[in-house]
Amino acid sequence: MLALGPLDGICYQGVMRDLNLKATEYFEAVARLGSVTKAAAELGVTPSAVSQQLTLLETQLGVKLFRREKRRLNLTIDGDRLFQTTTQAFGAIRNARSAITRQRDLRNLIIRVSPSFGVRWLGPRVGGFASQNPDWNIRIDASPDFSSFETETVDLDLRYGLGTWSGLTVNPVMHDLVLPLCSPAYLEQLQAMSPDPVEQLAGARLIDSVKTLFRWDLWLAANRVVLPDLTYPFRFDRSSMSIEMAKQGGGIALDSVTLCLGELERGELVPFSTAFEVIEFPAYWFVCPPRHLNRRIVKRFSDWLTEACGAHDNAARAHLTANGCRFRPSAHTELIDVRPWDL
Repeated sequence: MLALGPLDGICYQGVMRDLNLKATEYFEAVARLGSVTKAAAELGVTPSAVSQQLTLLETQLGVKLFRREKRRLNLTIDGDRLFQTTTQAFGAIRNARSAITRQRDLRNLIIRVSPSFGVRWLGPRVGGFASQNPDWNIRIDASPDFSSFETETVDLDLRYGLGTWSGLTVNPVMHDLVLPLCSPAYLEQLQAMSPDPVEQLAGARLIDSVKTLFRWDLWLAANRVVLPDLTYPFRFDRSSMSIEMAKQGGGIALDSVTLCLGELERGELVPFSTAFEVIEFPAYWFVCPPRHLNRRIVKRFSDWLTEACGAHDNAARAHLTANGCRFRPSAHTELIDVRPWDL
């Protein structure tokens, strides 16, 4: 006949209903690590809390689970029987929790984007991508710093610049369409001064976006315009601030229609003069290590981005063309005043 130990006779349903799971977890940790102190450190509690739970469990089961021999805790026969079962159970739980955590982390898409592009273009549109991928968590960091993909957990960058980043997948997604912009009311003030756009510029308040690739000095030289006293009453390190100042009638901003198409369509901003061509060049880039494209969500975002940027670029060109603007492609070699910052 099979001999029954003290634990073997306990009713299964009663044990599962009455068993102190916290005490059982503490017991498993002590038995596995061989020390109350080590178990307490792993569990994030005090050693006295662990000892208290062990006493409660022994009282509940009516058996001794440990015997102390020369400052060591050794399992009794009943303790070893309980440990063999609980360590498998808690090990399976830990493995399942780790798997769930890894899966949750894999469901994150982390994007770093240049601040103005993030606020004015990506932010209003990324909800559409999120609705198409409801099971994914999307984190967007708006930062002027490029990602260090080898040391940071970032899936991709949306960068502003010339696209000269070696060792990475670098795909152009959108052009800058640069021209002087101002509010309709401010344009009326300038036109009342003179019908000549060059004379208007000489008397205008110029708003300088200090981190753009094509600033006023380059634009004036490209259009052979010489101003006797080139000053900037307003200088901003974010295009979004320059655009807002121009919209409020603060002056003329030399900036990209890419970032303010909505204001142009609503009539809040207008081209300063169609006598000057729109300067266009590839400026916004999808950047990531080639291996990141093996992630389905990264490739899916890249496809969505290409389509959305293409539609926006077409809309911007159509609006400018309808308002009499002409375009002039600019080679990157013309951007002699390149700065390392993001827009």
